[in-house]
Amino acid sequence: MTTTSNTVYSTFTGWIDPPTDVRPPLTEDLTCRVAVIGGGLAGMSTALRLAERGVDTVLLEAEFCGYGSASRNAGQLASAPGGDIQLLNLFFRKRMPAIIRLTENAAHHVEDLIETLGIDCDYEPTGNVFTAVSRGQMGRVRRVAKILRGAGAHVEEGSSRELGVPHGFVNGLREVHGGIMNPGKFTRGLRGAVLSSSARVFEQSKVADIARDGAGVVVSTPRGVVRAQKVVLATNAFAGEWDIAPKRLSSPMWVVEVETEPIDPERLAALGWTSRSGLVTQHNIMENYRLTSRNTIVCGVRRIERGKSYPLPEKSPDPALVAELADAFARRFPTLADVAVDRAWGGWIAITSTWLPIAGKIGDDVFYSVACNGHGLAQAPYLGSLIADLIVTGTPADDLRTVWIEEPKFARPMMMGRFGLRTVWAVDRVNDLINGSRRNARKGFTAAQFRRLPSRPS
Repeated sequence: MTTTSNTVYSTFTGWIDPPTDVRPPLTEDLTCRVAVIGGGLAGMSTALRLAERGVDTVLLEAEFCGYGSASRNAGQLASAPGGDIQLLNLFFRKRMPAIIRLTENAAHHVEDLIETLGIDCDYEPTGNVFTAVSRGQMGRVRRVAKILRGAGAHVEEGSSRELGVPHGFVNGLREVHGGIMNPGKFTRGLRGAVLSSSARVFEQSKVADIARDGAGVVVSTPRGVVRAQKVVLATNAFAGEWDIAPKRLSSPMWVVEVETEPIDPERLAALGWTSRSGLVTQHNIMENYRLTSRNTIVCGVRRIERGKSYPLPEKSPDPALVAELADAFARRFPTLADVAVDRAWGGWIAITSTWLPIAGKIGDDVFYSVACNGHGLAQAPYLGSLIADLIVTGTPADDLRTVWIEEPKFARPMMMGRFGLRTVWAVDRVNDLINGSRRNARKGFTAAQFRRLPSRPS
């Protein structure tokens, strides 16, 4: 894959165009039982479930519902936890069966939403594959498979041929549940359901402050105020913008996705990608690859950038990173090395210090459900609905208890600073270089010849 002067760099997403019916901002003072802040997957799911249960709800969104990472991700509906599975098992071994139940239930919840709401989002229940691109990653796949099976996950291990993934990927581990979709279409369908519900939705309404008074919680926007009995923070990476949010709740990370130009179906068929499963490499910072219904391939991540301060800036992808992703694509799919990058986009996600999603409460009236560590397409809607049920019933579901934090105090995240992220990225590149040297040596290259092969400097 190559970058060209025609590559489109977007500050929104490549999956879908912005809506043409953006709702007007809040311009008055309102009261309600629950105010939901954030119109992403968690916020819309919370507001929709509250409205279904007859709760007077106001939803406030700074841009339009679905503007953030809800529409910008790779569209891989995962049924396993995010982050490093081996580290999760090291620190949370006894909780792993409960974590797996939550993540698999989350994938099923989204599938139910798609069916119940009649959302046309090109969903394919293909599962997703943890795939190896080197011998070292094969060992990691086997260790992860053992952990997930031991915790009760529904997974299957096999060679690239057995799993129906491209020939350049050596072996892998498929999550049986989940699949791939157009996340922009899914989010737009969820937005339509919320707008059609009894929830009062105000887009273009950036929250400036959240504070308590004697009668509840006051949520201030530039042109209006909402006074609510309870508030739900459903803002993912943006939660740190207000003093009321717990400190170090999560670290905001910028990730990038790119999409190829349309590819001839015969060339795609030659890859051997018969399962159409989404792919996630076993690098320390993953690479993701997936087919789309428009005969393109979307890929991304590989390098992440930490947000330095709030408010988080609006960004478009760095052309150097897009070129790096194109180079990686060409190495993974050498028969498609001539295919061009059609578009690139990015978004802010939240990473926690534990790699687990987090839900909790501040006092008796402010709830939060954020930070799904890159797996928010499945987990954010599910946790949002569980938060809504908790507000109505007063009793948390078992899956919510799994990630519930009684006291909102969080440690500083390890390896999430600029130096740490750069170091992890460098380790991945050294391993790629070593494994590439071995492959080329087997093909008759010398180490010196390999060093002279063209590659884009990082």
